[in-house]
Amino acid sequence: MAKSKLLRMDNVLIVVEDLEAAKAFFLELGFELEGEAKVEGPTVDRLIDLQKVSATLVFMRTPDGHGRIELDKFHTPDAIRTGPEKAAVNELGIRRIMLAVDDIDELVARMLSHGAELVGEVVQYEDSYRLAYLRGPEGIIVGINEQLR
Repeated sequence: MAKSKLLRMDNVLIVVEDLEAAKAFFLELGFELEGEAKVEGPTVDRLIDLQKVSATLVFMRTPDGHGRIELDKFHTPDAIRTGPEKAAVNELGIRRIMLAVDDIDELVARMLSHGAELVGEVVQYEDSYRLAYLRGPEGIIVGINEQLR
């Protein structure tokens, strides 16, 4: 039997309480809305091993069409938080997604004016990149990098 081959990564799931705030955050970052759907029923229950699931999903993509996220708002059962809302960057688990941008200063200023927080500072890594981490709604951390050469 031939070994299965990885074809691509389709998306990263982010479970949120305030779907509209999370959607607005990612739209402001430059993501594009791909679609929305409501899911429920026994097939969904079996897939994720929960009972009486009802959720709204929002699908978003980067402008190049390669990067995708899925924002999920659970109506039932309620979403749960097992750690702090503003987890430290070194907390175990998925902590951030990284995005390439063409003007880090403009994007940081714009996102801060829309309620995002700068986690640390905008830093330069050698002569290659400028990097920053932004925290948005639900404690979501997004890394941004601007290539210098």
